Amino acid sequence: MDNVVDSLNNAYQDFIAAAANVLECRENTSALKTTATDTALENFKQKWELFRVACDQAEEFVESLKQRIGSECLVDEATGSVAGKPGQATMTGLPPISAVRLEQMSKAVRWLVIELQHGSGAGTSNSALSHPSAPFDARFTEDAAQ
Repeated sequence: MDNVVDSLNNAYQDFIAAAANVLECRENTSALKTTATDTALENFKQKWELFRVACDQAEEFVESLKQRIGSECLVDEATGSVAGKPGQATMTGLPPISAVRLEQMSKAVRWLVIELQHGSGAGTSNSALSHPSAPFDARFTEDAAQ
């Protein structure tokens, strides 16, 4: 995470320095277009693009962390391995399920999303359940009841 923050900070500092350089060039040439101004503007454009890339990378990093934390919390909640804070009830009203079962349900959802994205919406639920690597396992009673 420190690398992402450092990269974003460095890109920002370079971008600000390039902006200041453009302003100095324009001031020194009395707002006339010169080679120095063109060079400063080109450098500014490059630094702007690099800053945007650094921002995108930081955003992707944050999103991946959010997904990972959300997944870990979901697994903890579903498997009942969430340790409650002292004096706080830990009962959620849902019976815990195994991590394997949770993974199977997650795969089922992913298959459905993939099929929906590929436009095969007509037989989505049937094809997801009959797929060779079917996400549901008949050993689990909650699948058989549905």
